[in-house]
Amino acid sequence: MLEIRPTCEHCNKVLPNDSQEAVICTFECTYCKTCAESVFKNVCPNCGGNFSPRPIRPNHLLEKYPVSTKVIYNPKDIKSHLKKYNL
Repeated sequence: MLEIRPTCEHCNKVLPNDSQEAVICTFECTYCKTCAESVFKNVCPNCGGNFSPRPIRPNHLLEKYPVSTKVIYNPKDIKSHLKKYNL
């Protein structure tokens, strides 16, 4: 089950459960669309995979399956990322 992480790992933007701005990779690294597209050129800086829109957990399931409150804030070195993936 997805954690539904609360913020962008790079800029720390708040990304609530129903955010249309949240994207994830296959390892559930979570970023806002701006960072994913403009900063990382749609390549996850952690695994090198692509991003997809993060699903929204239906409200009726939030009590039984709450979203994560654990913030993962780990800004990346953009120059290193672009060089590593030849972007």
